[in-house]
Parts: sequence; C-alpha cells; structure tokens
Amino acid sequence: MIIKSTLPTPRRASSRALFSLLLSSSLALACEGKSGEAAPTDAAPTETPAASGDAQPQTPTETPPVTADRRPDPHSFSRPDQVRVTHMGLDWDVDFARKRLRGEAAMQIQRIDPKAPLILDVRGIDVLAVEVAAGQLDPNPAAEAEKVLALALRKEPLDWKATPFELGESEGTLGQPLKIELPEEVTLVRVRYQTTADASGLQWLAPEQTAGKEEPFLYSQSQAIHARSWIPCQDSPGVRVTFDARISAPAPFTAVMAANMLDGETPTQHEGKRSFRFVMPQPVPSYLIAIGVGKLARQELGARSAVWADPATIEAAAYEFADVENMITTAEGLYGPYRWGRYDLLVLPPAFPFGGMENPRLTFATPTILAGDRSLVSLVAHELAHSWSGNLVTNSTWEDLWLNEGFTVYFERRIVEALYGKDRAEMEATLGRQDLEDEYAGDLKDRPADRKLHAQLEGRDPDDYFSNVPYEKGALFLGALEAAYGRETFDAFLRGWFDQNAFGSVDSAKFRTYLQAELIGKAKPLEGKTAPDPEAWIEGTDIPADAPKPSSPAFAEVDAQFEAWSTGKKPAKKLETKSWTPHEWLHFLRALPDTTSTEQMAELDAAFGLTKSGNSEIVAEWLALAARVRYEPAFDRLDEFLTTVGRRKFLTPLYKALLATDAGRAQAKAIYTKARPGYHAISQRTLDELLGWEAK
Repeated sequence: MIIKSTLPTPRRASSRALFSLLLSSSLALACEGKSGEAAPTDAAPTETPAASGDAQPQTPTETPPVTADRRPDPHSFSRPDQVRVTHMGLDWDVDFARKRLRGEAAMQIQRIDPKAPLILDVRGIDVLAVEVAAGQLDPNPAAEAEKVLALALRKEPLDWKATPFELGESEGTLGQPLKIELPEEVTLVRVRYQTTADASGLQWLAPEQTAGKEEPFLYSQSQAIHARSWIPCQDSPGVRVTFDARISAPAPFTAVMAANMLDGETPTQHEGKRSFRFVMPQPVPSYLIAIGVGKLARQELGARSAVWADPATIEAAAYEFADVENMITTAEGLYGPYRWGRYDLLVLPPAFPFGGMENPRLTFATPTILAGDRSLVSLVAHELAHSWSGNLVTNSTWEDLWLNEGFTVYFERRIVEALYGKDRAEMEATLGRQDLEDEYAGDLKDRPADRKLHAQLEGRDPDDYFSNVPYEKGALFLGALEAAYGRETFDAFLRGWFDQNAFGSVDSAKFRTYLQAELIGKAKPLEGKTAPDPEAWIEGTDIPADAPKPSSPAFAEVDAQFEAWSTGKKPAKKLETKSWTPHEWLHFLRALPDTTSTEQMAELDAAFGLTKSGNSEIVAEWLALAARVRYEPAFDRLDEFLTTVGRRKFLTPLYKALLATDAGRAQAKAIYTKARPGYHAISQRTLDELLGWEAK
C-alpha cells in the first residue's frame, strides 16, 4: 500500500489538507534463513489472564460472521473458506510490442467443501482455457524447488483436462468472479490467459520514461486489489500462497521478482529470449507478488542485501542505501529475526506512483528518494519494517489496514531513532502528527467514518481509504501503549505479536483479544499512567487525549529563524540554515502562508536555491506554494517536475495547488494533458477525478 513516504506529507496552515499517501513505506523484503521454523497461524491466544489493577476486560468489536451469502473479504469474490489456493505456479512470456503477459497460473488447492467450485478474482484478463488435474506438490518447496517448478513447467506427466468455467458480471473495481467447476479428486487447476491493456497492476514504460532512456520497462503494482488484473487469484490479503515462476523476456532484458532468483543473473537463453526462474517458499498474499523487467544493473549492499536499478542510476542508488544492512540488524534487535532471507531493493522509473512498496525480498522504491545525502532513507526503514508488520503479519482485509501501516510507522521510527538519533525520529513524528491533524481538519472533516482505524469499506475501492489515519493514528495508538506501560514491556508484547501470528492474517478483533491477554491483562501501567482505551482508539473517530504529542527542539530553532525573517529582523541570506536537514526545511516551508508575496518568494529563492533543489520533498513543497501564490520563476521547474515524476504523494498536492486559482486551473489542464500518458493508472484515477478529466 500502500503508504507513507520518506518524509511526512507536506503540511500547510491553510484549509488545503494534503492528500495522504500510500506508499512511502511499503517495501517488502526477502529472507530464507529461518522461515521454515514458523508455521502459519491464524490463532489468537486461547486464554485471557485475569485483568490486573483497574483494567477491565473488553469485548472486541467482531467482524460480521462469514456465511453462505457473506464473503470473508468484501473486496474479493473468492471463497477461501470453501476452496483455498495454497500454491501457484506462474509461467509468463513478456511481450513488450503488444504490452501483455501471456501464460498460465497453475494452482494447488485445498478443498474444504468438496462440492464447492473454485472462485478466483479477475479484472480485464482474457481467459483462454481452464484445466484441472489430480496431483500433489512437494510439501517443502524451500528444500526442493525443482519439484515445485515442475507444476508450472509441466515436467511431470499430469493428466490435465478441460473443465467448465464461468465469468460473472463485472462489478466496477472488483472486476469479475471466475467460477471453476471442480470434479471429484481434483487438486490442481490451471488457467491459461493473457493480460490486456486494462491491467491496472502493470505499467509498460517507453524508453524515454526510464532513467537511461534506452529500453522499455515493465513493473507491477498489486496493492490493494490490482493483482487480479494480471494474475487470476484469490485477491485478498487474508489468503496466503507460496509460489514459483518462470518469466521469459526478450534478451538482453533482466527479469526480477519478489522471490528467490534460482538461476542468478545467468538465465536460460533460447531463440532471443531469456528465462528466469523464481520461488517464494514463504506464503504471501497476492498483493505482494511483484515483477520488474527491463535493463537492470545490480550492486551488493551487504551479505544479504543488494540494489537493482537502471545502469544510469545504480551508483547513486547504492550510495543512498548504504545503511540497509545496519537497518536490518537494528530491526532484528527490536522485534526478532528477519525471516525472508534477502532484502533487496529495486529502484523503479519515476512513473512509480508511490514512495515504496514492500514486496517481500524485493522492495520497490521511487527514485525521488535518491537525494544524494541519504536524508530520505526513512522510506527504506518503513519498507523494511513491513517485513514484520504487513508481510509477516498481515491485515486480513483492507478494512484493518492500520494493522499493517500503523505498526509499520511506529516500527520505522524506532529504527530511525536507533540509527540516527531521537531528535530525528521526533521531527518525523511531529510532522506526521501535523499531517494527521491537517487531514482531520480538511479532507476528513465531514467523513467521520474514515477517521476510524477499523474502517467499513464494503462497496468502496480500498485505494480510496489510504490516508494518514491508518498510518499516523495507528502509530499514535502504539505510542500511547508504549507510554502507558514502558518501552521494555511494550517491546516484549509487540515481539510476541509478530512471533505468535507469523505468516498469518489478523483483524482488529484478534489484536484486541491479544492486547487484553498479553498487555492490559498482564501488566500494570506505569505510575501515574492509565491504560489506553482500545475501543476509543480503534472504533472512535477522534484522536484520543492520551495520544503522544511529539516535539522537537530543532523545530523550535527553525521557528525562531522564521520569526526573525517574517518580521523583517533578518534578511533570508542571514538566516542560520547551514545545518538544517530536509525535515527542518519542510517545517520552515510549511510555515509560509498563502499570503507570501512573490518578492518574498524571490528573496528565499535567491538565498537558498529552492526552485533548483535536488531534494524531491523540499522542491515539491516549494512548488506547491509557488503555484498558489503564482511565483512564475518556478513554473518551468513545476512543469518539468509534473511531467517527469509520477509519485502520487507529490502530484496530488501540486495539482490541487494549481487548481486554487483561475490561472492555475488552465495551467494544470495544460500540464496534465501532456503528462497523463506517463502516469500510472492509480495516479490517473486520482487525478482524473480531481481535475474532472474526461478521456477524449
């Protein structure tokens, strides 16, 4: 998702509340090490100790029960309670000329109801044939990958037979149910298909849209429900599968995947094609299956980490991510072993709509974090933290996104504090709380239901729910628990949550049961503290009074400099800014009101070169203000930024800033007309609505 950003969303004291972003954080990782030691579990603790002190047991708000008429996930047609996919064998041919994947998805299934059909989610996929067979995969794919690959590569003499299937009616963003009849004894299903131009989970980039501008590029983005647009699957975060894959791509392109690459960088070559093989032995939800294909270089970062990128940016990326190995070790020291083997990163072309995506073993990252000074790498800390919160323990539906993202923001800031100091973590937390309060006062003012951690999203696209609420309010809840019980006690509690639910799916009711059993019912709050009320936090619409209120001494110094300049006591060139980090610059820029004159803008620009800044966070904040106050010297940079960067976190506030004036509205339409084809479908959907765009 998903997804916070390296730095919190820029804040403005005016009425505009910035569109909160999905992804800064979301990079998923890779590790083989001890993954076999933890069995998947969905079970919550079975015994609840008697409450100690004044704490009283509370009854969690239950999700409505699954019935014959009610699906387990409102965003999936699938019925894993009846027939569940447990392993997928994927085999694709990459066709850049036609912009499509063609191949098959073979599935091992578990039949809970022997009379029920298999129901998969599809959206914009051409289903060519469906076949079934009886057979069994090797139970330990990590140990014998070749046996797993046999399913996809058809090396075993399976007796595949056609079976009737039916595509149901399309239901908007949910797509269609693919209903497959299952004769008796069938345990394997194979769907032959090809993707179409409507595959929102794939973006095919022309050479000029890449860093090197030499070759085309393909990448996937499956969160929240986009996997179904390029893989027929049970597209719910509550369904986890192991998988293996073969990707055949034109030479000399390299294919990478959020999985273990079996042949390294020496794939099989045949008739101008290169075939790459992968296996993912740990079970993952469909939204974490990811591919990238293009001209790529690789550079090692540490014993279990590397970065992939366009050859034109590989050196800059390797420099920026030099601390990754330290981050992994730090995270392990907080909440237990990294269970995915490797943690590699793929730097995508600028069209990528998010800051990062936590695909296991291979985090996807935006090139906008390549600032040259490692100042924006808290995004990597966020995506790394997802290896525990989100990838290891996953929200069972998107209605409990906070269990992925709130936990991850809290974890991210603990990593940042350990590596870069408490003041940096406090600055980021302060900016994050400001973002949340701005959103409460703006976009969410008249949407109280969207201010809850446990959301009700039936009938809505889950992409529309991504806001600062699951991220920042979720992190504040965990911070309130830490403040009430002390860091040592809370850390033990949180590690137990990850260990007991490893490779499982969870919801708010399960967390509340665990919270009561393992923290509120076991430990006493620190002297003078009271236990936070889970009901108020999870089901309430306000920010509870016991929410932490982070503050930063560094920001107080920034405020003093701003006051001196804004009152005319100091000219801009005399301000003491040499030691400022991007966080301090953001705090300064956010204080500038929309009444700032163009003369004042010119003074700041002359002193600090803000229009030419190479830091994407700083320049995006500056350009948004320039658009609102009509500071024309920044317009060329604004045009260039909007036509080369596809990150939704920046696009939405910049276009909103342009729409604030009549002249800006015309400017926004003109820029969007030429920039739109290069944006990802996810960004297009958001911006089409914002600008009232109608396809011609």
